[in-house]
Amino acid sequence: MAKSKSLPLIAVEQDTLPTTLAPAELQWVKANGFTGQRGRLLALPAEGGTLGGYLFGLGRADDRPALLLGQAAATLEPGKYRLSGNHGDPTLAALAFRLGAYRFDRYRKPRDPVLLEPVEGADAAEVDRLADAAYLARDLINTPANDLGPEAFEKEIRAFGKRHKLEVKVTAGDELLKQNFPMIHAVGRAAAEAPRLVEFTWGKAKDPKVTLVGKGVTFDTGGLDIKPSAGMLLMKKDMGGAANVLGLAHAIIDAGLRVRLRVLIPIVENAISGPAFRPGDILRARNGSTVEIGNTDAEGRLILGDALALADEESPELIVDMATLTGAARSALGPDLPPLYATDDALARDLMAAGAVSDDPLWQMPLWAPYDAMIASKIADVNNAGASAFAGSITAALFLKRFVKQARAWVHLDIYGWAPEAKPGRPFGGTDQGIRAVYGYLKQRYR
Repeated sequence: MAKSKSLPLIAVEQDTLPTTLAPAELQWVKANGFTGQRGRLLALPAEGGTLGGYLFGLGRADDRPALLLGQAAATLEPGKYRLSGNHGDPTLAALAFRLGAYRFDRYRKPRDPVLLEPVEGADAAEVDRLADAAYLARDLINTPANDLGPEAFEKEIRAFGKRHKLEVKVTAGDELLKQNFPMIHAVGRAAAEAPRLVEFTWGKAKDPKVTLVGKGVTFDTGGLDIKPSAGMLLMKKDMGGAANVLGLAHAIIDAGLRVRLRVLIPIVENAISGPAFRPGDILRARNGSTVEIGNTDAEGRLILGDALALADEESPELIVDMATLTGAARSALGPDLPPLYATDDALARDLMAAGAVSDDPLWQMPLWAPYDAMIASKIADVNNAGASAFAGSITAALFLKRFVKQARAWVHLDIYGWAPEAKPGRPFGGTDQGIRAVYGYLKQRYR
């Protein structure tokens, strides 16, 4: 297929074949049993045995993922296509195609891209910013820890800042102790590369303050409470919260939302060496509270605690943190549906509604106060893990909530950041979660 020529991709609802098909094409479609079945792709022959285009089945409207067209993009051969048919919302259709066409080629020979011509009626700028946000998060999560340790991750954020003309501030190594970030320092001090807190701001000072906090554990061995080998296989993705926060920040900045945005990303590797923090240690957090270490594999909430305390000090209107925090969240809701915790139920409902529109689902879980007893300590203010095997995602959220006192509202997303199997708009591997939901909400409120 010539690179300069595009092929039609015709979206077909169940049992509604296009009236534009020629008799020979209609005969071919019927002979192949194509009726618009969800996710089915059928090549159309043209004169001389060439390829004339494709039909793509949408299935029935009541059983159709919003990003279904992403499945077509993942299946099609490299080339350029033009979309037609009853594909629904043009912006969402174009975005679905872009998200499905993603491919991580850093460590293999890149293939030619699968491209889509501008879709009539679509908001091209919105498609670009949300696709770019997702690609940014996915690329970072998919990069292994040998190429994305704390230093390399800092460089990626500095490059992000340069693209957006932002001043990036970094507090690293023992300077963390001087600047009162003791838990970030304790978690990362055993690694070959120093722990650090990276931050930047964007927007007008007079606008509503929105702060994003992302967990940036570039690799998690579990520390002295070491993970089994199977548990470490995906730990390159333990910075998925930070990756998604960067993607969300890109969308907010590119759209020019009316907020004063602050981004805080604590970056560490949870490694094992002589200086590693230990089970039974007592750490003093930035906010002055004391934390007994019940498990060194519950390290993400420690670094987030210091960052959230810093975020809270300026009493922002909203704090949103994202973190690949607990296996319990996956046991409760699986890999595709991140738990959402919020101090404002109306805000939680609005976030879930925004996510439902863009196929970025979230599900509210309770900040159930009685479970706070599960992380009680007999010798400190709180235990980072507690002794109970129950309600691990809830108790982690309750731990984080202790560091947010002054913000008007706080949201915690316990994301997975990984697609264990390919689905429409979400190829296998590192994935975006929460970006479109939070952006959609902020766009409605602060545009």
